[in-house]
Amino acid sequence: MLKTRVITAVILAIGFLMVLFLASKMVWTFLTLAATLVGVWEWAKLIKLNKQQVHIYVVSVLAIGLMWIFTIDTPFALYHDVTELSILSLSALFWIVFSPMLLITRKKINQKILMAFLGLVLLLATWRALIGLHSINPRLLLGVLAIVWLADIAAYFSGKRFGRHKLAPEISPGKTWEGVAGAVLAATIYGLALCYYLHYSRWLIVGLWLIVVLSVMGDLFESLLKRQAGVKDSSHLLPGHGGVLDRIDGLIPTLPLVLLYIYYPLFSNLQLHAR
Repeated sequence: MLKTRVITAVILAIGFLMVLFLASKMVWTFLTLAATLVGVWEWAKLIKLNKQQVHIYVVSVLAIGLMWIFTIDTPFALYHDVTELSILSLSALFWIVFSPMLLITRKKINQKILMAFLGLVLLLATWRALIGLHSINPRLLLGVLAIVWLADIAAYFSGKRFGRHKLAPEISPGKTWEGVAGAVLAATIYGLALCYYLHYSRWLIVGLWLIVVLSVMGDLFESLLKRQAGVKDSSHLLPGHGGVLDRIDGLIPTLPLVLLYIYYPLFSNLQLHAR
């Protein structure tokens, strides 16, 4: 199982890096939209939509994505930016305010329409973050992805070696506080290296801690959805890894918040000009 997991991870990493640095902006946009649609399909399965509802849901998100792409350089661009700010803000609001309450209470939201809307917001926000951070600089996007992946790996191995105290046994029995501590330690070392070699402010480390916390919350929330749906993985598309949501659960909360932090002054200026 571990061998299959490693082989799949290596293939995915090589393919991702090639696309990240070699693909054009338009190719990157469409490839990430395709990956997002797979995530939307998995989300629909987790919230128990029927076959017809799944098709309508995925096609609706595809239509929204295409409309977003083809209105970027049009007179509707301002409204496009305002809509993007709204999606990113709703995503941030969920992860900062509502997600902790759902994780603590383990409450199941039985309204499928509400869960479908939530999935649409969270996954579209992640897609827009992938595009936005890539447009600023592919290395910036890779840097954010690296901290989430590094934290995930550190949490796995430190939890395996030192794990004694369960983090959320009712949601994900394998996760421990020692694993979280290992992730925070790895993020700290990573941040110190960036501060030393690239002369960043030490406040960067605090930001990395926040990213680690959010990535853990994303992981736990997806685990909660799977537990409530009675499945082990979001799908079986990736051998040894499960589905797309299983691989990006830590990125769904973090990427949109990073882009929102970077873009907020720009969005504020756009709103002022609109007035």
